[in-house]
Amino acid sequence: MRERLPGLIAIGLLLILVIGTWWAADYTQRAVPIEAPRRITHEPDAWARHFIMIRTDESGMAVNRLEGEYMQHYPDDDSYEVTQARATGQRPGSPITVATADLAVMDDDGSRITLKGNAHLHRVADAEREPLDIHSEVLVLFPDDDIAETDLAALIQQGQSTLNGTGMRYNNAKRTLQVFSATDAKLSGQDRPTKQN
Repeated sequence: MRERLPGLIAIGLLLILVIGTWWAADYTQRAVPIEAPRRITHEPDAWARHFIMIRTDESGMAVNRLEGEYMQHYPDDDSYEVTQARATGQRPGSPITVATADLAVMDDDGSRITLKGNAHLHRVADAEREPLDIHSEVLVLFPDDDIAETDLAALIQQGQSTLNGTGMRYNNAKRTLQVFSATDAKLSGQDRPTKQN
């Protein structure tokens, strides 16, 4: 029995050590307050001045550019707010568009840009058409589809033709304009597309 006594004492001490360690770990977890999960609120986590973001297509060609005076990123919805915003679309095969506003909110992983306050979209003139200007308080751009739309009142100007309407959708890739509720239209015969021979 005396030969086994040191082995039994070692096993007993080891069991006491294991039970004591388990108790200490459990006590520590209960005694130390664990940080509550971070509340996801609409508070900025990053900012930049003189912000420029460029998106490219699969071949690496720049197709969209968003710039502004000041940018804030919000992690709860992964959106960006840009003041004094300027969004440029330059897709191959489509006329260049330049949109400006007091504030832009880019969300949906960059597939939607909402321009707020003095929103203005300018389509640069091409060989067949005069420039097109769309003014509204809010314009929503879908850069991937090359589309701009609004549910609010909009003033559309092309050359000497003007159109005031409520609700508008402009597809720059197809060069189509839909106005859902026109209230005042002044169309000039001089603004017809010129045919190339």
